[in-house]
Amino acid sequence: MRIALHGRINREDSIHYLQQIIEEIKSNGSEVLFTSELHHSCLGHFKTEGFEVVDDKFDLSTVDYFFSLGGDGTLLETVSKVGSLETPILGINLGKLGFLATINKKDVASAMKGFFAKEFSFDDRMLIHLDSNRDVFHGQNFALNEVAVMKRDTSSMIIVHCYIDGEFVNTYWADGLMVSTPTGSTGYSLSAGGPLVLPQSDSFIITPVSPHNLNVRPLIVSGSSIISFEIEGKGRSFLTSLDSRSYKVDNNVKLSVRKESFCARLVKLKGDNFFDTLRVKLNWGLDIRN
Repeated sequence: MRIALHGRINREDSIHYLQQIIEEIKSNGSEVLFTSELHHSCLGHFKTEGFEVVDDKFDLSTVDYFFSLGGDGTLLETVSKVGSLETPILGINLGKLGFLATINKKDVASAMKGFFAKEFSFDDRMLIHLDSNRDVFHGQNFALNEVAVMKRDTSSMIIVHCYIDGEFVNTYWADGLMVSTPTGSTGYSLSAGGPLVLPQSDSFIITPVSPHNLNVRPLIVSGSSIISFEIEGKGRSFLTSLDSRSYKVDNNVKLSVRKESFCARLVKLKGDNFFDTLRVKLNWGLDIRN
C-alpha cells in the first residue's frame, strides 16, 4: 500500500508526530511518499532522503491513501490535489481546532492501529463546482466548503442578483454572497449566520455576508440546483473564491455553481461521530444545565 503524506511542518512537536506516523506506516509494510510541500517544509528539520516525492508531474493514481497532516486548511489542500481520483483522505490534526481533520495528534498511535486494522468507513462529502465563461481557477473549479463572491478590500458593497435554475431569487446588497456545501456549513457560512447542516444532506446553503438589507436570511436549496449570479458594484472587479483559493475577476465574468460530479472521500475511523465533533470542537449545545 502506498500512502502519501501532505502538510507543512512548522512546529517542533510536529516532527515527533511525523516520525511516529512514518514508523507506523513502515511497520505495517506500506510505502511512504511526501508531497513536495511537506518535503520542502521538512528541510533542515527532518531527513527526507529515500522518500519518493509527489509533485505536479507525479501520477497520483498510484497512491492508495493520502494522510493530511495539519489543520482543516491542509485537508482542503489535499482535497484539491486528489480531485476526481477520490483517493481516500485521513485527516490528522497537527494544528489547533481541526474540525475536518478530526484525529488529535495525541491519538496518532491508536488511530494508526485502527486504520491498519481497517476499522474505518468512507465518508463521501459533496463538492461544489464553479462554472464560468473564463478559466479563473485553472481547471480546479471545485471546493469542499464553499464558493464565495466578495467585494474587494477597498471597494463598497456589491450587488448580487441570484438565480436558481434560471428563476430569479433575490438581489443581495452585501459585502458578498457564498454558496456552501453541508460540510462548509460549519465554516465560513456559520460565522456569517448560516445554519448547521448534516454532512450527508444533499443541499446547498446560500448565505449573504454582512447584508445591507436586514430582512434577508440564509436559504437552503436542493443539491440538484444550478445557482447563478449577476454582479454589480461601483468597482469593476470583485473576488471569487473556492475554499481558500481566491482570484480577482471583473464584472463581465459569468458565474454559476452546481454539484460536482465526484466527491471528497474522507476516512472515518470507528467511533468518529459528527455530533461529538460539534460538541467538542464548537461547544455546540453547551449549557450549564447539562
